[in-house]
Amino acid sequence: MLIKGYDHGPLTAGETLTDRPGFWANHLLGWCQAGPDGARPEPEWFGDDGADTDALAEVLYDGRAWPVLRVPFGGGHCAAAVFRNLDGDPGLDFLLTHPGWTRAETLLSYDGDRCGPGLRWRQLLHVAASVPDAGPGHGPDEGLSDPAARLLLLLPLLTDGPRHAAEAVPRIASALTAVGAPGETAALAARCLIGGTQDGIWHEPTWRSPLSGGGSRSGEAAGRPVSWPSPGLGLTAAEQERLARALGRDGEPSAGVSARST
Repeated sequence: MLIKGYDHGPLTAGETLTDRPGFWANHLLGWCQAGPDGARPEPEWFGDDGADTDALAEVLYDGRAWPVLRVPFGGGHCAAAVFRNLDGDPGLDFLLTHPGWTRAETLLSYDGDRCGPGLRWRQLLHVAASVPDAGPGHGPDEGLSDPAARLLLLLPLLTDGPRHAAEAVPRIASALTAVGAPGETAALAARCLIGGTQDGIWHEPTWRSPLSGGGSRSGEAAGRPVSWPSPGLGLTAAEQERLARALGRDGEPSAGVSARST
């Protein structure tokens, strides 16, 4: 698999992994805050057990093949989660691609801290629900089509979860049960996942995209978030307009999250 502008490792289609036991625990467990009374999140919250979770981790984090899970949405845009299994610098990159762009853009990069513009709740819902019509020969290798799986895959992009907890918790719980999580733990897992998201607060205004080399974004050096899509994404005005339509035009797009440099 090739993603324009992202040539850091051996990419491979990974959408079918979402059907394997242990995937959702691997993907979401680390984003959970502790539950009530300090209860630690467990794979069983996601319908998995420890053995399955460990076994699938061997596949997800194999440096010889970096799984890519794609979420195509409106106007030919696609969000892609890349398990960046780089030796010494593992992490998770969420990319935004379009066939007309010269390279992919970074929605969020995670290697212990989150950094990037992310998505707001309304945008996340819109993207998850915007499943393109399946053409002839469409299959899982062309991207996720299940709205529940799409929502959960992109959940780490969420920047304003606590503000929408009353709506988001039952929606996320419903998505979790749809992918096999037990009903009795789905709401708890959803609350802990929402608690693990961050509002759009910039700790370090000069975050750099691992794809483009990044650089400071206009306005952030003054300590204020800017609207997104922004010049830092390298999009033309026309590309930004098309992307805004694809994201549903629900108010200002996310101001993002940025991590303190290490």
